[in-house]
Amino acid sequence: MTRSALGILLALALWEAAGRGLAEAYVLAPPSAIALWLWQNAGLMARALGETLWNAALGYVIGNGAAVALAGLALAWARSEAMIRGLALLVFCLPLVATGPILRVVFGPGDGPQVALAALAVYYTTLIPLLVGLRAVPEAWLDLVRSYGRGPLQALIRVRARAALPYLVAGLQIAAPAAFLGAMVGEFTGAERGMGVLTLRAMRAMDVEMTWALATVATAIAMLGYLAVGALAARALSEAPSVMLAAPPARRGGGPWTVLLVAAAAMLIWAGGLRLLGLSSFFAKGPLDVAQALTTSSDAAANRAALGEALLETAVFLLPGYAAGLAAGAGLAMLIVLVPAASGAVIPVAVALRSVPIITTAPLVVLLLGRGALGTVTLVAIMVFFPTLIACLHGLRQAPGRILDVMESYAAGPLQQLIRVRIPAMLPAFFAAARMNVPASVLAVTVVEWLATGQGIGSVMALSASLSDYDLLWSAVAVTALLSVLGYGAVGLLERRVLRVYAPEQLA
Repeated sequence: MTRSALGILLALALWEAAGRGLAEAYVLAPPSAIALWLWQNAGLMARALGETLWNAALGYVIGNGAAVALAGLALAWARSEAMIRGLALLVFCLPLVATGPILRVVFGPGDGPQVALAALAVYYTTLIPLLVGLRAVPEAWLDLVRSYGRGPLQALIRVRARAALPYLVAGLQIAAPAAFLGAMVGEFTGAERGMGVLTLRAMRAMDVEMTWALATVATAIAMLGYLAVGALAARALSEAPSVMLAAPPARRGGGPWTVLLVAAAAMLIWAGGLRLLGLSSFFAKGPLDVAQALTTSSDAAANRAALGEALLETAVFLLPGYAAGLAAGAGLAMLIVLVPAASGAVIPVAVALRSVPIITTAPLVVLLLGRGALGTVTLVAIMVFFPTLIACLHGLRQAPGRILDVMESYAAGPLQQLIRVRIPAMLPAFFAAARMNVPASVLAVTVVEWLATGQGIGSVMALSASLSDYDLLWSAVAVTALLSVLGYGAVGLLERRVLRVYAPEQLA
């Protein structure tokens, strides 16, 4: 405890010194200036924070409730699980940057978009661990319940629900910062109050103290939410919640037909939802409208050219940032395993980075690194880094103890153990993080393009929304979501190829 306190005090002292040394550069505010700004604007901050917290809490409850309901449906009707997972992934890949303006038109003034985006930001991170947990029950336990004449409902209450509780808590813990992020994104789309509104004001005014104050408060709230769920879980669980970042293994019966069914269901839900809501055809564009906008309309060639150029600009920043985040996370996890003492210094910084909402991270990165390639790549890497670090640490520590004992008996050192045993054991966790980071990296790059660079697909979405070019907006959303899903699938295919060569036992 003393070391942690000394480490925090040292970090604050270095931050203060750096902030004062860079005072004339207007890129970094020292803690003293941040505290002064918060003191002078306590009422404004309290009102904005209360608004955002309320919307985030509502979205958190709704999104997690939907996740529990979908998991229950998948358990009750096993054949629906592949469909549920596919549709859930597709919705999760929708870019929040463009979804926000669309929801603003759908809901109109009020808190609807903030709550909806908070719900969309959390449901997937809870659904996937919960699906795993509900299936993670030894068949012998279920046979025991049946031997006492109990039915599926009692098996769910007595066995499956208890087995799934640690997985559910893991998802709820990850979802807490995500809900706050979703609410802030919704406030960017025309809300009157909230932390997102203040962040926009700070960016437009280039107010360094205000920008850093908002980022500090947002980080503190996100970390408190993460830790609060963990503390509540500690009272209900006998062991710490597991780190679950991977989708459950596909059940037999999937394949191309499942993909086609998911695609057909997505199209029907999309078209039917627009018709059910009775939205104006000027704004609401269905699958056929998007297809026409990209193929047969008078400006189809211009739309394709705009999207192609924007996607190329985005890929130039996205791919290096994605790769750098994966490499940094996996490399640091290996370093911690080799040098365990480094964990105390690295993990708190990593948790802090993960807790900063991307909406407030983007202005800070722009202040420090500018609006060019370095700032964009760094932001994507930061978004990818933390989930990769935690997943790889989990995987490295799952190396079979007996095999490590055999390695030690042959005088193999930590490095040889890492290469021969721990890294093969880590690979599934690494690829799980790589899959989950595909939509996360898209979110990061589109946010920084929207707020800072003025290039790429994020800028196209923002510009088309402001100009009411809804053909281009809906086309950009559809293409970006589709490419995110394809990227997710491509990582899965690469995973199977790599594991088949370097860790075939992990495919069993």
